[in-house]
Amino acid sequence: MTGTSKRVVITGGSRGIGREIALRFADSGARVVVNYAGNREAADSTVADLRARGVRAVAVQADVADEDGVRSVFDTAEQEFGGVDVVVHAAGVVHRAPLADLDLADLDRVLRTNVRGTFVVDREAVRRLARGGALINFASSVTRFSTPGNSVYTASKAAVEALTLTLSRELRGRGVTVNAVAPGSIATEMLEEYLAGDEDLRRSVAAGSPLGRVGTPGDVAEVVLFLAGPGRWVNGQVVYVNGGAI
Repeated sequence: MTGTSKRVVITGGSRGIGREIALRFADSGARVVVNYAGNREAADSTVADLRARGVRAVAVQADVADEDGVRSVFDTAEQEFGGVDVVVHAAGVVHRAPLADLDLADLDRVLRTNVRGTFVVDREAVRRLARGGALINFASSVTRFSTPGNSVYTASKAAVEALTLTLSRELRGRGVTVNAVAPGSIATEMLEEYLAGDEDLRRSVAAGSPLGRVGTPGDVAEVVLFLAGPGRWVNGQVVYVNGGAI
């Protein structure tokens, strides 16, 4: 599958890591559907940047946990591009709180987006992906660290890992690979909100990696494009993209 032939759907594609992935695909000549939850301005800005690279791109609003909305995302890809070759499910939400203080409404919100949303997106993906395609989910390196305050988010991403492994087996004979990337600390708006101007915490996060820095969206995007392209013998795996953080 050449770069110019790829038809790509990216959930959570308007900002952060998802946006960077969209830009990298555009640089390879791919056509991109950018799914976004609610920030139309950010989605339009991303689409404008993609089109400036000379590729076709369109934004589609949808809650990833809503099956009708997700169906519309894939319908658009088929109407605009004739099909889907790659699905990158990058949309997700974070909530941090000690388990003893957890509001069950927050639990429901995280599980709805991160777990139900993955089931909904993946179900539509496997119904639509062309032979030889690729599905890349987003897990998280927190499943390895089990840091205090992350019980809900960690549990939701562990579910993504389990689904990825199972789904790769279910697609036997389709030539479709199913993998997950599991980023560590990445320089995005989400991380900045967590650090909240705490320079000691910032230094601590950077020191957690033997490479001595926080990751960038580009670090993650490179792995995603590898899994969507030349990495055809990687299947049913969770790839930890965290600079060796411990």
